[in-house]
Amino acid sequence: MKNKPIAIPVICLAMGLSCLNTAPESPSAQMPDTFVNSVGMKFVRIEPGSFLMGQKQGGDWDERPVHKVNITGPFHMAVTEVTNAQYEQFDPEHGELRGKLGFSRQDDEAVVFVSWHEAAKFCEWLSNKEGKPYRLPTEAEWEYACRAGTTTAYNTGDDLPRLYRKNQTETWQPKPVPLRVAATPANSWGLFDMHGNVEEWCYDWYGPYEQREQIDPVGRAGGDFRVARGGSHSTELQYLRSANRLAAPPEDESWAIGFRVVLAEMPKTKQLRIPQLPLNQQNVNQQIPPDLSRAPDPAKPYFNGPIEYVKIPPGSDGPMYSKHNHDPALVDCPNGDLLAIWYSCRTERGRELAILASRLRYGSEQWEPASLFWDAPDRNDHAPAMWYDGQRTICHFNGLSAVGTWGNLALVMRTSVDSGATWSKARLIAPEHGHRHQPVESVFRTREGFIILPCDAGPGGSGGTVIHISRNNGKTWTDPGQGQPAPKFEDGATGHWIAGIHAGVVQLRDGSLMAFGRGNNVDGRMPMSISNDMGQTWTYSTSDFPPIGGGQRLILRRLQEGPILFVSFTDSSRKDPKGVLLRDSAGKERRVYGMFAALSFDEGRTWPIKRLLTDGGPARELDGGGNTGRFVMDQTHAEPRGYLAATQTPNGLIHLISSKQYYVFNLAWLKQPMPANNKKE
Repeated sequence: MKNKPIAIPVICLAMGLSCLNTAPESPSAQMPDTFVNSVGMKFVRIEPGSFLMGQKQGGDWDERPVHKVNITGPFHMAVTEVTNAQYEQFDPEHGELRGKLGFSRQDDEAVVFVSWHEAAKFCEWLSNKEGKPYRLPTEAEWEYACRAGTTTAYNTGDDLPRLYRKNQTETWQPKPVPLRVAATPANSWGLFDMHGNVEEWCYDWYGPYEQREQIDPVGRAGGDFRVARGGSHSTELQYLRSANRLAAPPEDESWAIGFRVVLAEMPKTKQLRIPQLPLNQQNVNQQIPPDLSRAPDPAKPYFNGPIEYVKIPPGSDGPMYSKHNHDPALVDCPNGDLLAIWYSCRTERGRELAILASRLRYGSEQWEPASLFWDAPDRNDHAPAMWYDGQRTICHFNGLSAVGTWGNLALVMRTSVDSGATWSKARLIAPEHGHRHQPVESVFRTREGFIILPCDAGPGGSGGTVIHISRNNGKTWTDPGQGQPAPKFEDGATGHWIAGIHAGVVQLRDGSLMAFGRGNNVDGRMPMSISNDMGQTWTYSTSDFPPIGGGQRLILRRLQEGPILFVSFTDSSRKDPKGVLLRDSAGKERRVYGMFAALSFDEGRTWPIKRLLTDGGPARELDGGGNTGRFVMDQTHAEPRGYLAATQTPNGLIHLISSKQYYVFNLAWLKQPMPANNKKE
C-alpha cells in the first residue's frame, strides 16, 4: 500500500512483557489495507504505534502536559469526512438542510449541522448494515492519524500551505465556502482534510490531559462536552493544528462541525475519572443557616465596600486569564453563599473566552480565589446570567459560539439544586447559532410565574434587547419578537424589541414590563421601553436618566420592600464628564460623577431618590478591572464604568458587583441623602 505507515512497536507497561500478538485479531486486522464500504466510503488501514500527544511550544493550555500515547491495534479510518451523499443514505431528511446559511449543498461536500448523537447513530446504523464495528475515532486515534508520524504543528510542517485554507480568519457572520472533501492533498497516511474544512466529532468526553503515559485512551467518564478535532473553515489558522482541542455539547449542530468514521472495535480501556471539582464547587455547605435573615438593623443605613472579588494570579493564561475579566453575573444561593461568575479571556472576541467563578461563603468577609466555572473549549462562551428561584434552584444561562466571537450564539441553560456544588449538563434552550441569544444579567419571574430572560438582539453596540420567556419553569422557551423587523427607536414609536442593548427589565404592578437599555437613545436620554403584552410589542419614550456607553451596563430590579432600584452611570464617557446634580444632607446640590443609584416608589414614573454609590472616604485609586481600569473614588466620584450585577438576600441586603469590585448596602442607606461635602468647592 502506498504511504503505508511504519508500525512503531508498542511495549506493554505491565510486568515488562510484550503486548504484541497476545489479543485476538481485531476485525480491522482482517480487512485489506484499503477498501470501499457499502455507502461509498473509502478506508485506509492505520497501523499501531506510539506518538507524543499535545503541543508544548505554541500550543494552548489544554494541550499540556505533552504525554506519550500507545495505540496498540490497527484500525481503519475513512479517508474523508462523511459527505452529504453518504450521510443521507442513513437520514434522507437531512437533505433539507443542504445549503442552510449557504453551506454544503453538493453530494461530495462534508455533511454539517449534525450533532454528536446523530454522528454516533450513523455509525450504529452502518455497523448494523454491514455487521462491522464502525464508530467515531477516539481523540487519541484522531491526533495519531492526523500527525501521520509528524511532530510539527501541522502534518505539513510548521505552517499550513494556503491551498488548505478556507476563510481562516476571525469570522462574525457565517461566510459560505466550499466544503468539498479531498480537494487538497492527503497526509502521508492517505487521509484528507485533517486540517480544516470542518471540525470532526470524536468519541471522547472532553477533559484535561494527565502526565502519565497512556495506552489506547478513551477520554473522561463524563462531562458537558464531546471533543471535536481538526478545526474548520472561518476561524483563525491556529485552531487547525494537529494538537488543537475543541469541544461542544453533544447536542450542538452548526455549519462548522461534521465527522469522520473509523472501523475497529472500541478499545477496552477504562475511561479516566472526572477531574476534581473547581474551588467554587468544593465543600459547599448544604445546610440552610438558622440566622439567614440576620442583618444589620434595617432601620439604620449600612454600606460596605468596595472589595475586590476577581482574584486571579498575575500572568495567568488559561483557563483563567489575568488580561481581561468582565461581564459578571451574581446570585445568592439557598445556603446563604454568594456566587459571582464572569468571563475571562485575552480578547473578548477570542475562542479562549471562558467563564470563571468566585464564592463568598456565608459568614465570610473575603471572596475566594477565582476558579473555572464553565468553558466550552475553543468556543466563545459569551455573556453569562444567573437567577435563583428563591426555593432551591439556581439557573445559569450562557451564550455558546459556533466558531468564535459572539456574532452567532446558541443559548445554554444549566441548573443546580445544591447551591452550586453540582450542575446539570448544559442544555441548548435556543439551539440555533444566531442573534438574540446573548444573555443579559436581568433574569426574574413574573407574578404569572413566567421566567423572563433578556438577551441582546444582535452582537453590536446598538440594536436593542429581546426577551425569552418560559411559561413552564424553564422546560421550553419562546422569543415573542422572533422574526419581526428591527424597530425604529423613536419617542412614541412601537416595536418588537426593547430599546438599547444590555437592558434591565422589571414587571410593574399592573402586569406590564418596563425596561431601560444602553444605546438607541431617545431625545438624547436613556430610552425607556414599556410592554403591555408580555414582550410582544414595546413603546418607547425618553427617561429621566443620562445615556450610557461602552463598558457600562445598568441594573434594574424590584426590591423586597417594594421600590424599584435602578443603578447606572452619570456619564457615557470619561473624556468630558458632565456629572449630575444631586442634593446632599445639607440641602445643597452638588455635581457628582460615576455610578449612582435611584429609587422609584410609583412604578417608574418618578425617581425622587438618587445617590452616588461611594463610601465617601478619602480620595484613593482603585482597580475597576474589565474595561474600567483604574479610577479615583471619593465623596464626589464613584466607579465611572463597569458591567453591573446585583441580588438582594433574604436579610434585605443589596449586593452589587461591577467588573471587579463588590459593594453591599441596604435600603436605609439608599434613602439617606449624601453626606454634605466637607471640602471647599
